[in-house]
Formats: sequence, C-alpha cells, structure tokens
Amino acid sequence: MASLPLLPDCPSPPRLLGIARLAAEGEALHEGHAVEYFTLESRSLLSRVVSRRQLPFTWAINPYRGCEFACKYCFARYTHEFIFPPKPNPGSAGDPEPCDGLEFERKIFVKQRAAELLRHELKKVKRGEEIAIGTATDPYQPAEQRYEVTRAILEELARHKGMELGIVTKSNLVLRDAEILRKIAANNRLFVNLTVTTVDVALARKLEPRAPRPDLRLEAVRKLNLAGVDAGVICAPVLPEITDHPRDLEALVKAARDAGTKYVFANPLFLKPCSAAVFLPFLEEHFPALVPRYRERYQQKAFLPRSYGERLSQLMAALRKKYGIGEQHGRFSRRTHPALADAQLTLFR
Repeated sequence: MASLPLLPDCPSPPRLLGIARLAAEGEALHEGHAVEYFTLESRSLLSRVVSRRQLPFTWAINPYRGCEFACKYCFARYTHEFIFPPKPNPGSAGDPEPCDGLEFERKIFVKQRAAELLRHELKKVKRGEEIAIGTATDPYQPAEQRYEVTRAILEELARHKGMELGIVTKSNLVLRDAEILRKIAANNRLFVNLTVTTVDVALARKLEPRAPRPDLRLEAVRKLNLAGVDAGVICAPVLPEITDHPRDLEALVKAARDAGTKYVFANPLFLKPCSAAVFLPFLEEHFPALVPRYRERYQQKAFLPRSYGERLSQLMAALRKKYGIGEQHGRFSRRTHPALADAQLTLFR
C-alpha cells in the first residue's frame, strides 16, 4: 500500500495520532499535475460546528480534505496541519516550523464510506439544525469527477425529509447533480451557493488558478434556479483594495441579478497565518504596493475591524436594492443593514 512519507528529513518523527495517522495510512489513488489523491478512512462525516464566529449552520460536511482549486486566499489551509503536524525546528529554540500551506492544494484526501457514515450520523441532527456541505473544501473540486463522494452524500440525503441544507461551491460541476438536488429540495429546505469573488476573468484566474471561470458559476446559478433548486451567490472573500471597489462589487451584483440569483451577500477576507504564507507572496508578485498594508492589518489578527464589515454590508444592501435582488431569510443567506453605503470602501478607514 502506498502511503505518504512521514517527515523524511526528521531524525525522530513524532508518533502520529488521530487524523494524522489515518492520513499517513491512506493509499495513493492518482497523481496529476503536482496533485496527489489519497484515501482517508474516516470515522465520522458529520461535524458539529464549534466556532466563536457566528456561523449560520450547526453541522458541516466536507467530502474531501484539501482542495485542488488552489485559491490564494483560502482560509482552510490550516486544516492540513491536523494531517501534517509541524516539524521540529532545531534552529528556533524548539518552535515548530510553520505549516506548508501548499500541501492543502497538492495532497487531496478522499473520504471513504461517506454515505454509510452519514446514514448513521443523521440521527444526531435535530429539527431546525442546518447542515452545510463544503465549508472548508469544495465538494465539486476536480476529485469529485472521479470519486463522486459528494454525489453519494446527496443520494443519501435524498432519502430524508425535513432537513435544512446548504451547499457552497465554486464549480459548475454542481449541475451534474441538478436532478438529485431537485429531489432533495422537494422534501427539504435547500440552498446552493456559488462563490464568485469577481467577474473579472483575468483577476479570477490569478486568485483562483484552477477554479471554473466566474461566468460558468453564474450560469450554474441560472440553470439551477430554472431546475427548481434555489441558488444564489456568495461574494467571499472580499479582498480589500483588490475586489472591494464599489464599481467592481456593483458589476458582480448586476451579473448575479442577470443570472437570476435568489440572493447575494458578501464577507470580507480573514487571513490565518498558514494562509498568509501563501497569500502574501501572491501579493508581492501581483500587488506589491499592498503588501505593507496587509501585513500591518493582518499581522496580529486574522480579521479586519468590524467597521469594515459593516460598510461592506451596507454597500451590498444598497446594491441589492438597486438591482431588485430579494434576500432569502434563512441563515445560509445573511441579513444586512439596508442603509446606503459610503461612496468608497477602503482597507484603511
């Protein structure tokens, strides 16, 4: 059985436990362009959300660990730290080396027995508790074309009634499952959220190198709604001074309206250290003037000040009103303040 190497440059590798041990035992499935796929023998599929952030769902399902889309800003890169524990660093008084954020997009773990696990675990979900699919890794990333873990999960969910479900993806591959999604929606409350950070194709290619183009995602929104599946747009993350200019957000909202979106909302960038290790070099290459400002704002905290989020919410509310986009009042689509936004939205206010 092929397995991942266990820190070959470390003379005494630590004993691996839990998810790290299971990942190390994974069998290599396929290797593509600097991407490897491994099995992951999961003990559980349904995860209760424990976070200080006010997240709009109670349970999360991620069919894969790691994501091949390689979005430069991805917050979830830190999750691979559970699989690849930090290495000891002899030259820094025992402090571990920082995680390699690129492992997240290069080593993809495919969860095994997903539908079987979910069948038993759904008993834990109480009425009114919402389940989100794709909170950390995209359920329709390229691995799904081959391994169909997400489809197996949807087939199991289609057997149940009275649930509240949400899917988050950047991929138009979701259209493959339009029929089964329609069946789920007939007996459950379901929202499919397509993430669109910008309608600028050239910028999207830089930010999200392997994700489908924004126009393909918007077309997926249109087709899902025509198929009877409620679908909307998430603009997240909004990148200060890169994608947060009012004219750019207005272009996105207008495109979402033209695609027949049920709703559109936005969330600002938050940047954990493992993600910053990938995002800041990206800034140095493409937006060097912004590097000092990002370092200043994100060096001590992963989140921007609340005032930034409030101005962003106000701007989005004004744009929704201008383009006649109603809000779906569920926790998968956020309520925002209806006041008119400031004329400018910048990182430094």
